[in-house]
Amino acid sequence: MPAKPNERQYRAMQVVLRSLPTDSEREKRIESDYYVEGYASTFNDPYVLWQDPWDGTEYREIISPDAFVETDMSDVIMQFDHCGDVLARMSNGTLIVEPDEHGLFIAADLSKSDSARKRFEEIDNGLVTRMSWAFTVGASEYDRDSHTTTITRVKKIYDVSAVSLPADPNTEISARNLLDGVIEQSRKELARRKAALLRAKACLAITNAKKGN
Repeated sequence: MPAKPNERQYRAMQVVLRSLPTDSEREKRIESDYYVEGYASTFNDPYVLWQDPWDGTEYREIISPDAFVETDMSDVIMQFDHCGDVLARMSNGTLIVEPDEHGLFIAADLSKSDSARKRFEEIDNGLVTRMSWAFTVGASEYDRDSHTTTITRVKKIYDVSAVSLPADPNTEISARNLLDGVIEQSRKELARRKAALLRAKACLAITNAKKGN
């Protein structure tokens, strides 16, 4: 399925954003007392992008491990709920955004502003645990049999965000926009099959009636 060019997408992911305990053996990627890390997305892990309330069809999405090979990540920022409050950014060294073998890894130093430190406390105390990210799709493929879109290239990443609710309303809006053409085609195909089945039943009934006479 061709993606709509330059249309910003949002995905709220069920992956954990966390601060590291002081006794952790894992190395911090940025030296800071206000350090957090997590994954904005994971590879080859299908998730339900949208469920059609009309017929219950689940439309899924997968991020390819090669999707970030040529992605513009020149100055990604970290926000809260995508609302413009900048907590960290790549250009000043307080944010790392990079793909690894698991997915799109992020690490951030949240020490540079009062609002960033407040968000750190919320993450550290387990009040905020989820991630979302904003991006544009460079290329994608759609499998009609499984109703699954595979994003094969991400054109640009704009921001990663800690989110208060995993079910980010931005996600549903952008997902529905991305799938509009596919949903309409699927509904037409379902209606066509139902009509064909009804015609077949009608023909069978007529044939049986003639045999009875």
